[in-house]
Amino acid sequence: MPAYSDDLIKSILRSVKTIAMVGASANDMRPSYFAMKYLLAKGYLIHPINPGQAGEEILGRKVYASLHEVPAPVDMVDIFRGSDAAPAIVEEALAEKDRLGVKVIWMQLGVVNEDAAAMAREAGLTVVMDRCPKIEYGRLSGEISWMGVNRKLIDNRKPLLFGKGGSLKRVDKGEQT
Repeated sequence: MPAYSDDLIKSILRSVKTIAMVGASANDMRPSYFAMKYLLAKGYLIHPINPGQAGEEILGRKVYASLHEVPAPVDMVDIFRGSDAAPAIVEEALAEKDRLGVKVIWMQLGVVNEDAAAMAREAGLTVVMDRCPKIEYGRLSGEISWMGVNRKLIDNRKPLLFGKGGSLKRVDKGEQT
């Protein structure tokens, strides 16, 4: 699994506001559905992308067939497809990068494609592979630490959550963390 510092993951989760979720599903048993529902509840704006469901809605959000159709801005493209699909998705993201303002390519758990990552990095994007923003948010905010997620910390204090001043608290410009 690629290694990423908690500081990098925190900075992404703090700065991203809008996510294009490629491979979003309306099936409430699919991981993309759970991730989308959780991230929406945390205040992120999600644009689901699924050509088979284009024009419909998932969790009240209009589904698009491709990144080309998504309205700007999009801070992060979250890839919920197999590793073999990642290069084509990154190519599409790069074609729309300036229009959308894409800054991050995030590949979900089990999705690792070094060629796609290299293309994105070469274009100046931040890349995360084999991670889930839902899980990382929960882990770093302390929300899921009680369920056995290893925070690499032995601590008897209940961590503060995102909106209550925890380590993922969004910081306005000029404030210090």
